[in-house]
Amino acid sequence: MRRRSARGRSGAGRAAPATGSRGAGPERVQKVLARAGVASRRVAEAWIRAGRITINGEPAVLGARVGPRDQLKLDGRAIHARAAPRAALTFLCHRSPGTPLTACLERLPRRAGRRFIAVSPMPEVDGGLELVSSDGELVMRLQRSVHSLACAFSVRVRGALSEAQLGGILGGELDSGVRVVVERCESAGGEAANRWYTLGVRGASGKEVRQLFERQGVLVGRVLRTQLGPLSLERALARGRSRELSDGELRALGAHGKEAVDEAGAG
Repeated sequence: MRRRSARGRSGAGRAAPATGSRGAGPERVQKVLARAGVASRRVAEAWIRAGRITINGEPAVLGARVGPRDQLKLDGRAIHARAAPRAALTFLCHRSPGTPLTACLERLPRRAGRRFIAVSPMPEVDGGLELVSSDGELVMRLQRSVHSLACAFSVRVRGALSEAQLGGILGGELDSGVRVVVERCESAGGEAANRWYTLGVRGASGKEVRQLFERQGVLVGRVLRTQLGPLSLERALARGRSRELSDGELRALGAHGKEAVDEAGAG
């Protein structure tokens, strides 16, 4: 009777190299996929549970590790070895409301096999500042901290807000009963019946910002994100255009994220 090897599940088989370098030791499957920019760790775990990932022909399990000589496949297609970039490619994009994020991604510089993952993307109907990266591990770290970061939005509404509506927005309560920290909501002018307001809030998504206003009976026309942590949407960056973050901006973003998470834990 042919004895079935367990090496496929443990990631120590003799198949052709998949990802990483020959000098690297075995690593968890989701970490390998995240570093390669194929998917975030959370998405990779969902793929493993769904049976979409195989190691040397055997279905992967959570906790499985792969080495440089293992053959890793997604839906039967090999994930080939890629040279690790010298630095993470992370971009700040200025997306127009109603334009799919993919339209911005198509304009980004591409390398073989590179994929970009968005950090807390805005709803398609809205727009403004979008942050995308080819580094899945970086995206996961930012996703853990983004809900504690200081953010700013420009919100266009129909008519001026009443004192009662303004007070309700500043209260920060969402439909779920959860409260977000609203630091300010200030008039920013407007024309005819349209009025703009600048909202400073800690960690709210674009969807939650709409909800804050709509809960007060306000008709929202547009929500634009203008700040995410230390990053701001500068006027010089035209709609539909993107720019790569500098090393200094990446360090500042990481520092703000760590500080936000520490403050949340202390609270």
